[in-house]
Amino acid sequence: MASTYSPNTGLELVRNGEQSGTWGTTTNNNLNIVDRLTNGVLELTLSSTSKTLTTGNGSLSEGQYKVIVISGSPGGAATLTIAPNTNEHVYFIYNKTNQQITVTQGSGGNVVIPAFADPAGFNIVFCDGAGSGAKVTSITDNIATSAIKITGGVITGITDLAVADGGTGAGTASAARTNLGLVIGSGSSGNVQPYDQNLKAFVDALTLPTSDGSANQTMVTNGNGTLSFSTVATAARAFTYGILF
Repeated sequence: MASTYSPNTGLELVRNGEQSGTWGTTTNNNLNIVDRLTNGVLELTLSSTSKTLTTGNGSLSEGQYKVIVISGSPGGAATLTIAPNTNEHVYFIYNKTNQQITVTQGSGGNVVIPAFADPAGFNIVFCDGAGSGAKVTSITDNIATSAIKITGGVITGITDLAVADGGTGAGTASAARTNLGLVIGSGSSGNVQPYDQNLKAFVDALTLPTSDGSANQTMVTNGNGTLSFSTVATAARAFTYGILF
């Protein structure tokens, strides 16, 4: 009785008692297919706008690779068709061309992978193998997480985070200051006084009082940069009275 084949990967399933003395060849071929299915990387070079990835039965074929790295010059927006349309697959696809690539399997829906712009040119797709109505879905685009940690790099293509959500609601420093009420200016033209190096040096040289003085007191210096409150007026009146009398 003839062999059968696994529905998605093309592995040959040998019947009991079949291929006596030759089953080792079939087994080795199956193991090579498994290697492609688990860790295989296909370096695919496009020279046209259409390419079909086919998974064959019992033989090594391009559709069995797990990772598809696409380069070349397709000359326009390209289409990558997964065949047959009854096979389920998950592919890691890296588009290194300068054209967008549409991954399709049937009429159910496609995934468009943008032209190379790391990481925009990378996508994980699921092909549902539903026949003529087969759909390709992006797993990457539908990943949700409740905790994201960013340790470096550049974030692009996102909407500015509103002030109410903890952001600035702006894409520039100037607009951010306006939204946060921190416009730099003098008088009524701004919310924050501009930085003044001379003023900073002056203030840094002084030791200021840590609390308010009494009514009618004035601030005096000890000549060494320490300021304090003093009832100078009272002292002055006493001094004047002593001179006069």
